[in-house]
Amino acid sequence: MANIENLDYDELLETFKTLLKSNNLKFTSQREAILRTLYDNPDHFTPENLYLLVKEKYPESNVGVTTVYRTLNLLEENDIATSISFGSQGKKFELGNKPHHDHLICEKCGTIVEFENEEIEQLQEKIAKLYDFKLTNHLMQLYGICKACQT
Repeated sequence: MANIENLDYDELLETFKTLLKSNNLKFTSQREAILRTLYDNPDHFTPENLYLLVKEKYPESNVGVTTVYRTLNLLEENDIATSISFGSQGKKFELGNKPHHDHLICEKCGTIVEFENEEIEQLQEKIAKLYDFKLTNHLMQLYGICKACQT
């Protein structure tokens, strides 16, 4: 799928419609409500949290939790959304339209902190070059205990 970084909503919506069509799926107001909610909120969502937020913001949409799960999976499979796995606790999703970033994840409360660090990026490139490895993508997740949970 095309790079969606920094697309405005209308461009993202057209990309989404094309994706649905190519998968023989209909464009519906429920699916659009899910996409719009992801676009408007930079947080990381479990499917259940996203479902509740969509129901709150678009009560007329009559969206079902199954539609949220299926839409998130479709978006993730096509690099429009990304997820962080929390093992038996499931995944948290975010829209993939932000510049590359990595994550600090609290093992107690699940807080996710996004960060960018050029030194880390350069070191990864250096290591890949050392091993004659062409990087195509990466995901860094650092786990620990956030400040609030340490007290």
